[in-house]
Amino acid sequence: MKKILSLILALTMAVGLAACGSAEAPAEETTEGTETGEAVTLRVAATSTPHAEILQQVVDVLAEQNITLEITEYSDYVVPNTAVEEGDMDANYFQHTPYMDQFNEENGTHLVSVAKIHYEPMGIYPGMTASLEELPDGATIAVPNDVTNEARALLLLADLGIIEIDESAGLSATTNDITANPKNIQFKELEAAMLPQTVEEVDLSIINSNYALQGGLNPATDALASEDPESDAAQTYANIIAVKEGNENNEAILALVKALQSDAVREYINETYSGAVVPMF
Repeated sequence: MKKILSLILALTMAVGLAACGSAEAPAEETTEGTETGEAVTLRVAATSTPHAEILQQVVDVLAEQNITLEITEYSDYVVPNTAVEEGDMDANYFQHTPYMDQFNEENGTHLVSVAKIHYEPMGIYPGMTASLEELPDGATIAVPNDVTNEARALLLLADLGIIEIDESAGLSATTNDITANPKNIQFKELEAAMLPQTVEEVDLSIINSNYALQGGLNPATDALASEDPESDAAQTYANIIAVKEGNENNEAILALVKALQSDAVREYINETYSGAVVPMF
């Protein structure tokens, strides 16, 4: 009898252990976003317009791949880069490659581009002067104070014949590289984000489209002149997804790029921004 009871007890314990084992090892989940099948949170820093708005278009697409896209908005051009460098963010979307390269050089960061997404033609906006033809001698023009965007603004003025620049300066041109200034233009260097707020204080302002849009300006209708979207500048100044070096092949990052470079996002950009933002894919 004791042998029978012992056998029954042993069988009962075996069944119980088998049940516990199946509870602790559920069937492995699968996802298109990662090989491991684990849920992933992708943290991306962006300026609000148009970058965060464009990122919002792929939140649901990535969710279907078990990737949660967390978008954190910033109003400057510095913290989004330091946040990626320090690991607080996985990627950022706000800048072009010349700015990123300059930032790396000046700050010892290790950021790299993984994809071009769009281009924002820089525009000249009226303030105290209503048109380029009315620009008076000694006029003041506001430009971004970071190296690459200031050079870009000066090159636009040179293309319009308002000033001349030493050709050897290229994308590093500053006001010191101006070789001819027949109207004796004065330059007011400001943080890019401040430019839309000061348009009435200067004759003209040269503003990045993202900040123009944030400031209530319509680059398609309000700008007196803009960079040519078909020019070399469009490739040079395309806005990118940037990550810290070594993360270029991260599967969630590659999934983000694929989602952004889609027909749906291209259509959204074209319909929403009417030429103020141009897809580069």
